[in-house]
Amino acid sequence: MNNLSLIISIAALTISGATFWLTRLKKGIVKMTRPTIIFFGPDGGGERHNKIFIRTLLYSTSDRGQYLQNMFIRLQRGESVQNFNVWVYDNNGSLVRGSGLFVNKSGVSCNHHFLLPKDGSGYPFLSGDYILQVFIETVDEIPRMIFEQKLHLTKQQQEQMTSKTAGTYFDWAPNTQNYFSHVDTKPKKDKELLDIITQLTDDKK
Repeated sequence: MNNLSLIISIAALTISGATFWLTRLKKGIVKMTRPTIIFFGPDGGGERHNKIFIRTLLYSTSDRGQYLQNMFIRLQRGESVQNFNVWVYDNNGSLVRGSGLFVNKSGVSCNHHFLLPKDGSGYPFLSGDYILQVFIETVDEIPRMIFEQKLHLTKQQQEQMTSKTAGTYFDWAPNTQNYFSHVDTKPKKDKELLDIITQLTDDKK
């Protein structure tokens, strides 16, 4: 009887210790949900300032959480690869330059804007097949890809985006498990994002 009680106690202690390690001590990893919307096109700065926009939830697999110090998108079309490495996200209703975002198990849901670097010469969204990859960089770690998606931009969408300064939206349809794209000829201009673009590009217009 004493041996049985001892075995039960050891088993309970082991389970408690394992649970504490998994929930409190284990670092875990940062993941993201599939974006409900992906946007290719211009923003308030005009057609020279193309960007990629996504709406998603970032979360950690552990209660401990992690600090996200950078995030960027790599877009590939054929042999052409472009990094959109200027990260801006909404913080309590205001747009801020991305840095030091704490992500725990509950997650952080917000809009993320990815712009071209200041020294970039611009990036035209041409028709064709794209591979979109989302990377994150946590403290003391190298950038790691957490999401990848194939997208297709039609010739008609490219022409509409060019002639009307429009943007293409890719909306996720859970019933078909696909993204459906459409062109919006009047992309919403965001003054706060325009101000950030102006600062990054020294645009005096």
